[in-house]
Amino acid sequence: MSTELEEKEEQEQNPETEVKQDTSKKAMILAKLKGKKKILLIIIPVVLILIAGIVFFIMKHKSAAKPADTTIEKHDGAAATQAKQVTTYLDMDEFIVNLDKGDNQPNFLKMSVTLQLPGQDAVAAIKDKMPVIRDAFQVYLRELRGDDLNGSAGMFRLREELLFRVNYIVTPNKVDDILFREILVQ
Repeated sequence: MSTELEEKEEQEQNPETEVKQDTSKKAMILAKLKGKKKILLIIIPVVLILIAGIVFFIMKHKSAAKPADTTIEKHDGAAATQAKQVTTYLDMDEFIVNLDKGDNQPNFLKMSVTLQLPGQDAVAAIKDKMPVIRDAFQVYLRELRGDDLNGSAGMFRLREELLFRVNYIVTPNKVDDILFREILVQ
C-alpha cells in the first residue's frame, strides 16, 4: 500500500510522467486494435469469397439438375407424340410475282415453298383452302421490295409472315413451318 501512495505522490509532483503513461497506454491499445483490424481485413474477404463460392457451387448443381429432368420429360412426351403423328410435307405451286420497286423498272420474285404439317389429317383440309392460301401469299409478296428479301433476316421475316398468314387461314389446323425450295429475285 505504501508503494501505491508513493506512486500517487510522484505523479502529483511530476505531471509529465502521468501524460507519458497515458500516451503509452493509448499507444498499446491502438497497436492492439490495429493488429485486430488487419486480421479482420484479411479474414472478412476470405470468408465472403468462400460463401460466394459455396453459393455458386450449389446454384450450379441445382440448375444443372433441373434441365436434365425436364429434358427427360420432353423426350418422353416427344416420343409419344411422334408415335401418334408423322410430319407430312405438302408442296405448293411455284409463285412468280412482280415486286414493288417504286420506279418503272420491273423486279420479279420466283419462289417455291413446301408446307410442313403436323400429320396426315391436316392435308385434306389444307388442300381445300389452297386457293385462299395462294391468294394471301400473292397479295403479300406483291407488296414486298427486293430489299425486303436481302440477307438471312429478310428470309426469316418472309418465312414468319407467310407462316402467320397460312395459319390464320387454315385454323383450327396448323402448319408447323414453311420450307423454301427455291427463291430467285431478279
